[in-house]
Amino acid sequence: MSTRDTIRLATRSSDLALRQAATVKEALEDRRQDVELVEVETKGDRIRDELIHRLGKTGAFVRSLDEKVLDGDVDAAVHSMKDMPTDQPDELIVSGIPDRGSPGDVLVTPDGTSLEDLPDDATVGTSSLRRQAQLLDARPELTVEPLRGNVDTRIEKLLAPGMQAEHEARTDAEKEKKGETENDEYEHPYDRDVEEWFSDLAEIERRAMEREIETEYDAIVLAEAGLDRSGLLHHIEYERLPMTEFVPSPGQGAIAVTSLDNEVGETLHTVLDSPRTRVETSVERTILAELGGGCVAPIGIYAVVQGEYVNATVQVYSRDGGETVATSRDLAVERYARDARAFAEDLADQGAAELIEEARREEGEGEAKRGEEE
Repeated sequence: MSTRDTIRLATRSSDLALRQAATVKEALEDRRQDVELVEVETKGDRIRDELIHRLGKTGAFVRSLDEKVLDGDVDAAVHSMKDMPTDQPDELIVSGIPDRGSPGDVLVTPDGTSLEDLPDDATVGTSSLRRQAQLLDARPELTVEPLRGNVDTRIEKLLAPGMQAEHEARTDAEKEKKGETENDEYEHPYDRDVEEWFSDLAEIERRAMEREIETEYDAIVLAEAGLDRSGLLHHIEYERLPMTEFVPSPGQGAIAVTSLDNEVGETLHTVLDSPRTRVETSVERTILAELGGGCVAPIGIYAVVQGEYVNATVQVYSRDGGETVATSRDLAVERYARDARAFAEDLADQGAAELIEEARREEGEGEAKRGEEE
């Protein structure tokens, strides 16, 4: 442990990462532990958004933090579990997994339109292969475009066209009003002037006003837990997507704290760990590890403890959403790891292995093509 028994927690510097780390810090401080957050710039933070997919999310954002733990610069690191690789260094343990947040996805639109009511030519943004396949499975006529950046950046990209168009319309109406002051019949179309309207906007809406528009999205898909922890849910219009159709990523909604297997690790485990969440996420990650292809194939895995069993639901898609292997199974809690591995083996035999291999080939072809273009 660090000097004066202060636990030093590594975290990325994004708003969501800091908020997640703050919840861990508060839980430890409630048990009279001194805690210091240490912001670490990861490889993913240093490169352009469009290049992140080449590293894979885990390579971009997780390993830099864990290296700080292995080097002894910090005592532990705070991660979004869904971003963690299933192959961890032997020296590291996942010492704490707090209660899970909402595991599902939400469809965010400027006006609250549902997925069912989106027009056929609507453009939906997501950086996730899984979400892309699930969207195309549910609505094949949609156009799915890449969307990267932090949670607030993605919301700003969605809101920017509408916010900027409304600002322009209000500004034009105000100019017209000033030019028509002698016309008693002129009716101003808005109840407030531009300055009053702008002053009532949320901060994220104001930032959207300044964002350069590259793609106009009709909707975007994000994890509900990230929006909730970022404090953005009450600023946006959204629809919760059914988890029966949009099975989330393994570990989605959960926070994981990694450390060495030492006194600090014991403290983190005692204070932070939720046995239920650990079992559920362990089942999800075990199945993913057995199937492989987590960074190249669209895979959704969700487990929930139900008495003596863990109900696990898995979806493995082709990248275009046209083919899928999907099923659920009850696994015994007392032997969940063994049952999870057996479930994964059966899924592979049912065609999941072929879909993952095809996705791997497509990824390789895409990398080769990008290399030729550069």
